[in-house]
Amino acid sequence: MIKQISSRLEDLEVKELLAYSVFPDPERLDQAVEAYRKPNGLELYGYEEEGVLVGIIGVDKVEDEMTIKHIAVTPENRGKDYGRGMILELMVQQKPARVIAETDEEAVGFYRSIGFEIYSLGEIYPGVERFRCVYEVEEEEE
Repeated sequence: MIKQISSRLEDLEVKELLAYSVFPDPERLDQAVEAYRKPNGLELYGYEEEGVLVGIIGVDKVEDEMTIKHIAVTPENRGKDYGRGMILELMVQQKPARVIAETDEEAVGFYRSIGFEIYSLGEIYPGVERFRCVYEVEEEEE
């Protein structure tokens, strides 16, 4: 089950997972942690299995749009659908009309496999193409 874990930002396992989702740069990790500390800022969720944190997902929700800012799964649990599960469970909980993520070429296939539409943003950083991934949530039928 996914649950809010913004209060656990000092836990080593939380910081370690968050570090996987930012370029290996201590300054960017500190900036990410601070973004989750701000009142009414980003929200950090974690997925635990048998008491062990296996994944995190950080989002910014504005009105009916949810933007994935960070997502990471422990290396030994990658490829087991935890990332997909966290996104889908959070969509059920938050009920956004649209989910957005920005990513690199390495993760595009992951978002595409869930049903996100992929748009190239070009080279935002020299030699690194970035992509905008958008998922339009279908309204539930009564």
